Amino acid sequence: MSFVRRAATVIAAATALTAGLALPALAHVTIQPGSAEQGGFTKVAFRVPNERDDASTTTIEVTFPADHPLAFVSVKPVPGWKVKVTEGKLPTPVKTEYGELKEAVTKVVWSGGKIEPGQFQEFEVSMGQLPTDTDQLVFPTKQTYSSGEVVDWSEAPKTDGSEAEHPAPLLKLTPATGDDGHGAVAPSTAPASAVPTVSPAAPAAPAAAAGSTDGTARLLGGAGLAVGVIGVIIGALGLRRRPSA
Repeated sequence: MSFVRRAATVIAAATALTAGLALPALAHVTIQPGSAEQGGFTKVAFRVPNERDDASTTTIEVTFPADHPLAFVSVKPVPGWKVKVTEGKLPTPVKTEYGELKEAVTKVVWSGGKIEPGQFQEFEVSMGQLPTDTDQLVFPTKQTYSSGEVVDWSEAPKTDGSEAEHPAPLLKLTPATGDDGHGAVAPSTAPASAVPTVSPAAPAAPAAAAGSTDGTARLLGGAGLAVGVIGVIIGALGLRRRPSA
């Protein structure tokens, strides 16, 4: 019975350690999928988990990059949520194949809904034309709770490769593979009353299949580590109980 109790204690401790390592990674606001082709159009979802047990998420505010403005942005309606898209003048006009861009989307805010504890919500955006002179776009995001707390997911990726405490959603850009240099693009339409149109109608990429997230990988890695630790400790306990020759 002593051995069983000790083994149970080891398993409980390892499980708690694994959860402690994995949960912070799963709680971040992220972009799904996390990559898109340079020079094209894409549809992404800002995935927002609620990481509080005693409050609901009520507002999501996403800031769009001003150094690499996007000419075309449209949003997909989310039942129970209102959306406001803000457009502003650029300090310096940007030349695109569609003409000179003097204004662009600077912010998108979703409000009026609720993400309850233990739940998450995805907010979809179609956007482009993606820049070709950078390998990533950063979207600082503020998450407001019903308690009044505001979590600012705005930290840029660290140069040493380690993860920031409150990382901003990051979209990695990869070289285009399409024959025309813009990747695969499909037109997308929606009723004007349902989708706020910020700029002239533009093609949007088809929805990308959901992939494995960094949080899932860490969870599986942490679980494997915990299982290995449990095996080593149980083996050691067994050796200690073996009578000497």
